[in-house]
Amino acid sequence: MLRNNLFVAPMAGVTDRPFRQLCKTFGAGMAVSEMVASNSLLWGSEKTRRRANHAGEPDPISVQIAGADPKMMAEAASYNVGEGAQIIDINMGCPAKKICNVMAGSALLKDEPLVGRILESVVRAVDVPVTLKLRTGWDQHNKNALTVAHIAEQSGIQLLSIHGRTRACGYTGQAEYDTIAAVKRATRLPVIANGDITSPQKAKYVLDYTRADGVMIGRAAQGRPWIFREIEYYLKTGVQLPPPLVSEIHQVLIAHLHDLYAFYGTDTGVKIARKHISWYTKGLAGSASFRHAMNQLQSLEEQLAAVNRFFDQQAQQHEHLRYEEELAA
Repeated sequence: MLRNNLFVAPMAGVTDRPFRQLCKTFGAGMAVSEMVASNSLLWGSEKTRRRANHAGEPDPISVQIAGADPKMMAEAASYNVGEGAQIIDINMGCPAKKICNVMAGSALLKDEPLVGRILESVVRAVDVPVTLKLRTGWDQHNKNALTVAHIAEQSGIQLLSIHGRTRACGYTGQAEYDTIAAVKRATRLPVIANGDITSPQKAKYVLDYTRADGVMIGRAAQGRPWIFREIEYYLKTGVQLPPPLVSEIHQVLIAHLHDLYAFYGTDTGVKIARKHISWYTKGLAGSASFRHAMNQLQSLEEQLAAVNRFFDQQAQQHEHLRYEEELAA
């Protein structure tokens, strides 16, 4: 049983265990892991093992797999269940060229018979729920999410999450929700709406418009894990929570950094932390020059000291300074 219908979108290089745990702490009902390649040669790699590391993470544990070979995908699903996955999510949504060039991710939408074979193969291979992440289609002239949804339903898929863009759109332009609404009307499966959900009001709008069963938040949670707290509260009460105090942002960021250092080791942790620091400080006074200087720092100690200095300056400028809501989209 999920706490609520708010999902964290799987994002390569972002939704590692520290980030998933943080989002769940702030109210996300479900967080899907970074994509794990189905190629069995990669199972032993440190990167893959880390991506499948769920130690201490609150249930449910959902692992996303990607690939284009039904047998290999089934093996990857079975392997991850053996490693503790409670849900297997299949990636047919990633628009990245390196994924699509090997006919995985959203490239699979071009080959509907193969979609069916992959889904059936994975569902047969495991005794846990299998979910599917997809886009509305390949391009504006080839929107086949409805067809794929029917294939998924017949294959035994338990839930669909749909990003309101085609593969060709990448992450540009506006997400559209008509296709998601059409899929929701046409299938018995739970449908989770994804794409451009950046505020509590937008989450409510998308839920009302599509009649979807939940929403999935991706880029809007980067540096803003409290967006789940804000959405959950707004959907329950209709009241917008005030944005977090800068002092809370500081506390959350410092705790997140320590989790990253522990998870990746110091050297890699410092590098991974840079993008998170950039996201957390976006919209705060003087953050552009701070980010530029911070990205040059090599050691954990320098990084933490720079972050603490920056937030001390924020506190001095205005004791009750609140986070700027005008984040440049």
